[in-house]
Amino acid sequence: MIHTALIPWLDPENIIGAAGPWALLVVCFIVFAETGLLVGFLLPGDTLLIISGLLAHSTPALPNGVFGVAAWVVALLIGLAAFVGGEVGYEIGHRGGPRVFERKESGVFSVKNVERTNAFFERFGGLTIILARFVPIVRTFAPVAAGVGHMQRGRYTLYNFIGAVIWGFGLTMFGYLIGFIPPVAFLVREYIDVILLVAVGGTALVTAWHYFRERAKARRAEQAGEDVVTDEDEAEELVLDPDVFDRPPHFDGDHDGHGHPGHGDERPPGER
Repeated sequence: MIHTALIPWLDPENIIGAAGPWALLVVCFIVFAETGLLVGFLLPGDTLLIISGLLAHSTPALPNGVFGVAAWVVALLIGLAAFVGGEVGYEIGHRGGPRVFERKESGVFSVKNVERTNAFFERFGGLTIILARFVPIVRTFAPVAAGVGHMQRGRYTLYNFIGAVIWGFGLTMFGYLIGFIPPVAFLVREYIDVILLVAVGGTALVTAWHYFRERAKARRAEQAGEDVVTDEDEAEELVLDPDVFDRPPHFDGDHDGHGHPGHGDERPPGER
């Protein structure tokens, strides 16, 4: 291993030695939070899964990788965490109803994120639950929006399972497999300690950056006199009609996010 730390407790070898199953537990919790705790848009999910696959590689110093278990077990547990997170997110929406959306704009909630998620449902119907796994922000709010709109539970669970397998298990195994590419394999073998530090530090930095950026946006909106609190009536308007979940998807770009004929780039000028 490469000993780069100047302070003993920051030595990557010490960190890896203490990580083991705890590192996997942290990764699974982050994946769970992506869809189960309404804070997933703050977390670097896709990147984290690929890096987790790389960290599952065996090296001379770590025969079973950073996590201490086989790569397929790592991928399976991450996929399970993704599935459970999706189920919890649905329950939050199903039991909480429109009240879930009654809150103030902050670093962890934005009505624009809910509207963006609703637009995906309008375009792709129930398949949004699968597709959303690969779309930051949408994957966080999709389970809740489906629960609030009372999407048929059996169908939701099926789509949630498929999405969790493709995204959680599949993306992790993809990260593991690219570790066999000779240049990548060399980096993993020689610098797995650095990769771990980058994964931990990068996750923390990206999460903090997203959080403070969203908080700053909400603060500026409030100072500008905008309505930053979603009241009961506004929350009701965010609830999707049940028939939305049964609509066939539109992949051809002929419809905008609300089911109407598209007219090119219809994003607000400030978002282009």
